[in-house]
Amino acid sequence: MCRIAGIIDKNRTELEIQTDLSAMCNAMKHGGPDDEGYYVSEVLGLGHRRLSIIDLSKSGHQPMFYSNRNLVISYNGEVFNYIELKAELIELGLKFDTGTDTEVILAAYQAFGTESFAKLKGMFAFALYDKELKQTFLVRDPSGIKPLYYYAAYEKLVFASEIKAFKQSTYLFEENPNWKVCMLAFGHLPEPYTTLDEVNSLPKGCYLHWNHADSTYQVRPYLPEPATCNVNNEASARQKIKQTLTQAVKRHLISDAPIGVFLSGGIDSSLITLLAQQHLDAEMQQQKLNTLSIHFDVSNLSEKPYQDLVQAQAGTNHAEYLITQEIFNTHFPSTMRAMDQPSTDGINSWFICHFAKQKGLKAVLSGIGADEIFGGYPSFKRIYWVKKLYSIPNFILKLGEQFKRPALKRTYYLSYQNTVGEYLFFRGFFSPKEISKILDISVNQVDETLKALKIGELPTSLPPAVQASWLESNLYMQNQLLKDTDYMSMQHGLEVRVPFLDTDLLKQAGAIHHDIKYSDDRPKKLLIESFRDILPEKIWNRPKMGFSFPFQKWLAHNDQFLAIVNEVENLAVKQHLRNFKKGNLHWSKAMALYQVFNGFMV
Repeated sequence: MCRIAGIIDKNRTELEIQTDLSAMCNAMKHGGPDDEGYYVSEVLGLGHRRLSIIDLSKSGHQPMFYSNRNLVISYNGEVFNYIELKAELIELGLKFDTGTDTEVILAAYQAFGTESFAKLKGMFAFALYDKELKQTFLVRDPSGIKPLYYYAAYEKLVFASEIKAFKQSTYLFEENPNWKVCMLAFGHLPEPYTTLDEVNSLPKGCYLHWNHADSTYQVRPYLPEPATCNVNNEASARQKIKQTLTQAVKRHLISDAPIGVFLSGGIDSSLITLLAQQHLDAEMQQQKLNTLSIHFDVSNLSEKPYQDLVQAQAGTNHAEYLITQEIFNTHFPSTMRAMDQPSTDGINSWFICHFAKQKGLKAVLSGIGADEIFGGYPSFKRIYWVKKLYSIPNFILKLGEQFKRPALKRTYYLSYQNTVGEYLFFRGFFSPKEISKILDISVNQVDETLKALKIGELPTSLPPAVQASWLESNLYMQNQLLKDTDYMSMQHGLEVRVPFLDTDLLKQAGAIHHDIKYSDDRPKKLLIESFRDILPEKIWNRPKMGFSFPFQKWLAHNDQFLAIVNEVENLAVKQHLRNFKKGNLHWSKAMALYQVFNGFMV
């Protein structure tokens, strides 16, 4: 796991490119504290900051070369099937000098060209320069776990793992004029958009192909079409899920550095913990899995009894940390500085990663993805109501603005009749009328900005529950959970792995008929039934809590947080702040206001 940057610009000298790359990589050194390296030629420059996880030796230094230095790569991530892929490449006659997965990517490209990208199973973002063909490829993993941002215009390409890096270069990037509208509507910035105008996220499962001869580029998908549903038997589905998730956890434990698991006490992290320790026991490694948990001095939010239950069953090397208001206030400024892009989430991830680093870990496994794949959110049931609401005329849907309850107020968004509107109905923050008053712009401007967003098209031909999964996976998880987890973990030089987004597991889950995968009886029923032999009933037979902090209380007593919002002269903002202090405005909306009004500096 690392951080990467690069520049292709015929109008810059090698020294100018080297200087910019150094500044860009230095801005991301928290994510690559173990090593740095650069490759600069008359054609391009590549920069790299390394976090050593696999093959800790100097042979893992990047940028790395292959094929008589005709291929150069700067790579961030992990390829979990690199051992199997390496064996296949050796059979084809390719040679290796290191034990890294980085060299496997280079050799795979040498053997298969761009078709090699689809053979990689893992989380990654890399830049690969083919000197002979005079082409550069930017490649991002199928689930978009690792970020990669780029600016391509005026015959130049600038890219990096973080938006912070762009700001450290000598290039002048303008502020995205619409980011505040997006932030107040979504609570984050949806891909491909960022706070910088024309600096976008590379779409997941795609590669950018840059032709050095004429300075043109194309963005193309590299994944085959998803398989059709062919598993129609519940017993078979349970068996396949059990087999593929067990294998996914095993794969994600590959590491030459200390590794562990976040144990929240919920279904997903409990499953990963139990399967990981089960694997270590089966391998006769006689070592205890490292686990860690956090809890609070607020009893209704504490999941400690469930954490203790799973830890006792697994027998892990466990560490737990208590977070109080005082600890939260002390570290709050650091959590804000760590944000690469504005978000109402991510603070919880900062703390758990902070303590993982204290425990001496360099990689941890997380349960992100299970809710989106197996139906763990209320949206999987509420989406049936959405389909009925669409039959109501638009002018009536817009009257939703008149309601006080946020859930009813959000019906306004369904009048957009598109993917943006449907998502914001489920997870939107402020309504267009509220946003217009906060930013002092017209409602029409808010509407037009949001309607024009290109965030992917929801496949309406899919069954409703599958549509809910699409929305939660491609928008909420993609734009908030994965993005926030990445920059908060890398701020601590920590790698977070997500076994539920394993390539084979996603493929297998996608092949299961939706009537089996999504049950009316219980959220994530298929996942639970697949592991009832090891998952304690007390873990799954209780209300879902989520990884929540007592933010409503803590932020209301945090001077830095209140000071920023208090300084705003806008009357609408002042009213929202009064409501927050009274407990009548959710903390996440207050956080969105904080980010918009100087809490987040572009």
